[in-house]
Amino acid sequence: MQALNSIIAAGNHWSGLALRVPLGLIFAAHGAQKLFGWFGGYGLEGTGQWMASIGLEPGFLMALAAGSAEFFGGLFLLLGLLTRPTALVLAVTMVVAILSVHIGNGLFMSNNGYEFGLALLAGAVSLLISGGGRLSLDRGLSARAA
Repeated sequence: MQALNSIIAAGNHWSGLALRVPLGLIFAAHGAQKLFGWFGGYGLEGTGQWMASIGLEPGFLMALAAGSAEFFGGLFLLLGLLTRPTALVLAVTMVVAILSVHIGNGLFMSNNGYEFGLALLAGAVSLLISGGGRLSLDRGLSARAA
């Protein structure tokens, strides 16, 4: 029980909520683009073809993995559910995106650089360290596990 409690420990701070809400919305929206083609996205087929074209094979499975991590990870962040493990998955997803797509374009978004991915990575790492904070489901689960 102690191991589970340390994974879901949420803390008593508001900073987790301040990070979880915008990051959750951004990740969920980007995942919805990849999975469902919402918000101007290409869906699994289109995203999978693009991923295969840049060497991330098999493209369809890579699109499914990235889209699922972002969409469901975003929803979990919004709820504050399993915030630390979710943040770890999202951080790894951002490292892959930065290194495979954006790093060669420099820092700035205007050149398709890695600045946005880096900001999302920083937010995910911050949540990995701090936990979900107040108004998170983790806080309720942590209280029950104690």
